[in-house]
Amino acid sequence: MAITSKERILKVLTTYNPWWKTGMVNLGMSKTYKRFAFHEAMKRLNEKTIRRTIILTGTRRVGKTTIQYQMIEALLKSGVSPQKIVFISMDHPMLKLSQFNEVLECYHENIYAEQDVYYFFDEVQYATDWDRWLKTIYDTQPDTHIIATGSASPALMKGSSESGAGRWSVIQVPTLSFYEYCELLGLEHPDIPEDLKPTYLLNMNQVERTQIMIQLSKIQKHFMRYLQVGGFPELALADNDLMAQQIMREDVVDKVLKRDLPSLYNIRNSTELERIFLYLCNVSSEIVSIEAITKELNGVSRTTVENYIQYLESANLIYQSWPIDMGGKKVLKAKPKIYIADAAIRNAVLMDDSIMTDPTEMGKVVETAVYKHIAAFYYAYATSVGYFRGGKKNKEIDIVVDYPKIKKIMIEVKYREGAPIANDDAIVEFCDEACASIVVTKSADDFGIHNTPNGKNLLRIPAFAFLYLLGNAEKHGYRGIDNM
Repeated sequence: MAITSKERILKVLTTYNPWWKTGMVNLGMSKTYKRFAFHEAMKRLNEKTIRRTIILTGTRRVGKTTIQYQMIEALLKSGVSPQKIVFISMDHPMLKLSQFNEVLECYHENIYAEQDVYYFFDEVQYATDWDRWLKTIYDTQPDTHIIATGSASPALMKGSSESGAGRWSVIQVPTLSFYEYCELLGLEHPDIPEDLKPTYLLNMNQVERTQIMIQLSKIQKHFMRYLQVGGFPELALADNDLMAQQIMREDVVDKVLKRDLPSLYNIRNSTELERIFLYLCNVSSEIVSIEAITKELNGVSRTTVENYIQYLESANLIYQSWPIDMGGKKVLKAKPKIYIADAAIRNAVLMDDSIMTDPTEMGKVVETAVYKHIAAFYYAYATSVGYFRGGKKNKEIDIVVDYPKIKKIMIEVKYREGAPIANDDAIVEFCDEACASIVVTKSADDFGIHNTPNGKNLLRIPAFAFLYLLGNAEKHGYRGIDNM
């Protein structure tokens, strides 16, 4: 008897699509809280003049599948027939073993014969020739809509450039921002203006800034837990933080390193991949040398290190931050700073309780969180988010947002008591090139204007307040060249 058959495929599809019988999505599938990415995806889906396949990409457990169920729920509430909506998990063993066309034929022969369908493909990269099939569906079924998820973004990007050019849009689903975390937990919102952006504080007087900070202090006590487990919706809601970190290691890290990436890239020795990832966890927020990694991890070749870093980035487990020019100065020989995609992942992997009390380690944790927020915020725009190192004293600016032909945004993370900024620091030397220069501090009372010798003002703002206000700006639609 064949392992796969249309009867078995139909049984799997029926299980995944209960709305065919009930007309509704189970609340446990769709959840009540909606990520920013949900609203972005619905905006693309409802666009009438430009048709695009929508692909949601992000690491495990960030809520990609939940967003799909929420979109299905929205379609059902808008009056779309339940039979016109099909959810297909390409990660299911039965469907992995089936041909793409077999699955589609089974659906159309048994559930809905017409072509004006809403296809929801989950973990689409596991389907053989998935990009060719998405192209074929797009080209031959003009009334069909496709929403897919994938955990390996370069594979998706490669397909986008080759088969999907002009056909699909990729929406990144990062781990929860601090703002989303606070919303998810139902915390009391600070009483601040909806249009308040971090840089608006530059134009306030200190009394006005103090009133804002008094309101933002309501959410300060939640910041440490957010750094430990807060990036993943289900785990953020868990009662047991130690268990949540264990699940993070098992599902987010172990399954990606030991199953997903070896399967996608034919990796024979996943141990080397794990060692490289552990090394990167230790140096998150630092400039990384390939030579240093090969020396530290005896027996691992340069080519292997370079390839595996690309694979880890493809799985949305790390970010690479590259040097950016300042003042016409040549940047260092291109070496990236590498950040783990979420500070909570780093903490779970290192399993070191002292991290949260060690000032040096906390500096890395918070810079990792700040970079993640900035990279996610500017993901869809014509910007580069990198760093600078150089100038008169060869000093570093932690994060630089570079708009073509427009002044930059510079961010220095000083998560320590006093958060000193010297007059010869690079963020001071190059502040003429910035439309905003921000020093991210630690203490709730360390905020206000830092005056520099050349008459430029730097904004000092605590990390929890900066990240929350960035989320506030994103929530209320201020995504553009002056949105921070």
